[in-house]
Amino acid sequence: MNFRIPLFDLNYGRVEDGAVLKTLHSKWISMGPNTKRLEKEFASFLNVKNSVAVTNCTAALHLALKVLGIGEGDEVIVPSLTFVATVNSVRYVNAMPVFADITSVDNFSIDPVDIEKKITPKTKAIIVMHYGGFACDMDAIMKLAKRYNLSVIEDAAHSPNSDFKGKKLGTIGVIGCFSFFSNKNITCAEGGMIVTNDDALAEKARLLRSHGMTSLSYDRARGHSADYDVLELGYNYRIDDIRAALALVQLKKLEGDTIKRKKLREYYLEELAKMNTIIIPYKDNKFGSSNYIFPIVLKNSDFKKRDKVRQKLAKAGIQTSVHYPAAHRFTIYNELSTTLEKTDYVSDNVITLPLYYSLKKKQIREIAEKLNRYLKEDKNEKD
Repeated sequence: MNFRIPLFDLNYGRVEDGAVLKTLHSKWISMGPNTKRLEKEFASFLNVKNSVAVTNCTAALHLALKVLGIGEGDEVIVPSLTFVATVNSVRYVNAMPVFADITSVDNFSIDPVDIEKKITPKTKAIIVMHYGGFACDMDAIMKLAKRYNLSVIEDAAHSPNSDFKGKKLGTIGVIGCFSFFSNKNITCAEGGMIVTNDDALAEKARLLRSHGMTSLSYDRARGHSADYDVLELGYNYRIDDIRAALALVQLKKLEGDTIKRKKLREYYLEELAKMNTIIIPYKDNKFGSSNYIFPIVLKNSDFKKRDKVRQKLAKAGIQTSVHYPAAHRFTIYNELSTTLEKTDYVSDNVITLPLYYSLKKKQIREIAEKLNRYLKEDKNEKD
């Protein structure tokens, strides 16, 4: 289906075209100088000591757990309202994910109170996911981590320019993981980044991302190394210089993109202000946000009503999505049977509305008008 108003659109132009062509003409397209530059500039942007570029955020999460030594017999507390990669990464290291609920139906961040309830002697880490680019309560979570001697990994896939009390998200825990997937604020189709202030963890991540090898092809090509050893069982999690070139351009656009998205969110808030049939999460957010997506939650609803509204929007040419189906309800995690009432309600009733750089105010007005109409129609049909 072709949508008049898509969920997402690329913020790409001639600069991206030029960056790719320049890389192709350089005759070095695998991991090399663009990757090194991206790592340096990303670390500088976040004011963090180390950035390690990898093939995607899933790889970043996997390596984060590996370098922290988390493995079989360990437990890691995770959100369920997240993309499943957050949870799958725990299983990659043969550890056990333990699901925690969200804070409330208007705050989708993992709940520090429920985190503490889930801590056992086997717990070794907490993975927080900054939903939509809005910060979790990192003060409370870091206090818990200190009290129970736990590592905190930040899944900052949504949050490349978000902050919490002046600190960039992804730099507060011991390791932060970012995504450059095709629909993210920084996109190069596939890509990711690990950030940390711990030099030893960064060095181990660099080793493991390329088969545990002591030198890279680019280093050998420049004559910096004649051979290599393999120190550990690593992975092929390298990014390439074509995608790194795209990410470098996107990083330069990020500040402007963030400003525009903030304005678009404000337009949405104005247009949806009088609707008493929805909840707008993070409405009173106090910290800087990348505003990756714009979710709403239907009141007094269920998944059938939510899906019906989405179908009507689709027929009107407006694409929507669901961020996210609750991970604890996927078949693969049936064995970890748990009840997360707030997560379940949100997962059944959330609708993600279009949000991207080139979205127009008149389009937001149309989305709001049609959403309001379809919700009223549903109420009238029931009455």
